[in-house]
Amino acid sequence: MFDLRWIREAPAAFDRGMQRRGLEPQSERVLNLDSRHRAAQTDLQEMQNRRNAASKEIGAKMKSGDKDGADSLKAEVAALKERMAEAETRENALGEELETLLSSLPNIPDEDVPEGADESANVCLRSWGEPKPLGFPPRQHFELGEALGMLDFERAAYLAGSRFVVMRGQIARLHRALAQFMIDVHTLEHGYLEIAPPYLVRDQALYGTGQLPKFGEDLFRTTEGFWLIPTAEVPLTNLAAESILEADALPQRYTALTPCFRSEAGASGRDTRGMLRQHQFDKVEMVSITAPEDSEAELERMTACAETILQRLEIPYKVMVLSTGDMGFGAVKTHDIEVWLPGQELFREISSCSNCRAFQARRMRARYRTKGEKKTQFVHTLNGSGVAVGRALIAVMENHQQADGSILVPKALRPYLGGMEVIGDHE
Repeated sequence: MFDLRWIREAPAAFDRGMQRRGLEPQSERVLNLDSRHRAAQTDLQEMQNRRNAASKEIGAKMKSGDKDGADSLKAEVAALKERMAEAETRENALGEELETLLSSLPNIPDEDVPEGADESANVCLRSWGEPKPLGFPPRQHFELGEALGMLDFERAAYLAGSRFVVMRGQIARLHRALAQFMIDVHTLEHGYLEIAPPYLVRDQALYGTGQLPKFGEDLFRTTEGFWLIPTAEVPLTNLAAESILEADALPQRYTALTPCFRSEAGASGRDTRGMLRQHQFDKVEMVSITAPEDSEAELERMTACAETILQRLEIPYKVMVLSTGDMGFGAVKTHDIEVWLPGQELFREISSCSNCRAFQARRMRARYRTKGEKKTQFVHTLNGSGVAVGRALIAVMENHQQADGSILVPKALRPYLGGMEVIGDHE
């Protein structure tokens, strides 16, 4: 959501931001609605003032014995009430139209974000590790898992349809170990507070983080009107909603391990084999609530926290700055971390860390106040994957596969697996 005062003062800058997002200039449309809405508010206020004044005059007329004058004023007040009802309806309708328009527009990218229509314009910031030669034709994760009898897509399809998996035995245990390892690193080393949030949320929570109203088709909704969370970003960020935090309590850093549910409405035909794009998956999420001056540094910190996970799992990766055409709706800047998958011979995204500045905070009315001051300011919010557990499992399986189809367990995970060194050891 945007500050209307800023759009009024800098319409050209607002339009430039929209154009960098691939949209037509929007300031004329926004300011036209804003002008009409403010005019309707002024009309309503003037009628309210006249009604109040006339009501007082009626008493004075009655007291002085001027019955005709009092009756005339009563008729005026009655007419004003009718006009006010119409004016209030008009003012509300214009306000809702303006709100709907503003809530449908994406955040404005930072100036140093590369401009481009899609992922081809993304820029590599840095890389870590080198894809190691395996010495044999690498297999994809689903080939490894099915050969071991530990990934069952056929039975999952029977239970729930496409884009689900049943994990069995050692791979199910490896998946659980990955999640536990990530949560431990983020809470014990990176200073995040672990949260166990609801997996069902109301409309206003998804509105606050920007999934609604624009991206409802990407979500699952229950018959009772709740929404299944697409990411723990939603409940974690909304912990600050409708709040005024103390400045010295910032930053607030949260992490959670939750299932995530996505309809993948726009993913028809993509990644249909395996676990890369599923309707249900587990993810460790990081969320930071900061003061405005700290959010840029917090994005770097958050990205480094996700990188630590992959370094300890011994998985090569690249950190990319997403282009204006590839970044998410609420972000001003996004760092994607892409891991090397030998089976595909491609780098694929495993973590996305974004600075949303005050965009979500305005929608949620999440504010802070410096001690001794009355004025409040909007916080800045950031979110990042720390990381997607299923995709981390894929990366571990493919990067640590062995010629016999077994999987070497990274040293960082062995304490979580009772010292187990190999998954599917054929010896």
